[in-house]
Amino acid sequence: MATKVLMVCLGNICRSPMAEGLLRHKIRALNLDVETDSAGTAGYHIGSKPDHRMIDTAAKYGVDISDLRARQFQASDLETFDYVFAMDKENQLNMQALAKNEKQRNKVKLFLEQVNHPDLSEVPDPYYGDQAAFEFVFNLLDEATDTFIETLKKL
Repeated sequence: MATKVLMVCLGNICRSPMAEGLLRHKIRALNLDVETDSAGTAGYHIGSKPDHRMIDTAAKYGVDISDLRARQFQASDLETFDYVFAMDKENQLNMQALAKNEKQRNKVKLFLEQVNHPDLSEVPDPYYGDQAAFEFVFNLLDEATDTFIETLKKL
């Protein structure tokens, strides 16, 4: 049975689709039995493609996220997914508030904390930044994804 991983940010057009896209790209290359998805805690962009700057940044590194579409996080996701990763603390708290029990609440982790990133616990939102902000987030998520894949390989 596949391990199910959900990446979550606010609008599901920048950070979480990039995290999903990177993970999806890498698990396919490794032939790991993992299903990926992403969502946003807010419904601002339901049905939208990722931000064009994030699509372009991903494509520059050979990762295609153009097929992804934004959706809103649902409380049922806490039952469906084995791993639920928030990009920042505010979204983590919003998801934990929807949990039915302690097990579901504890399932929601910060992606960078889970992978023990040395400098940051939250993935900054590049939406209002320049291209350098998107590059920074890509590189941060790329590194974090590599670390998380080591966990997945042990399952």
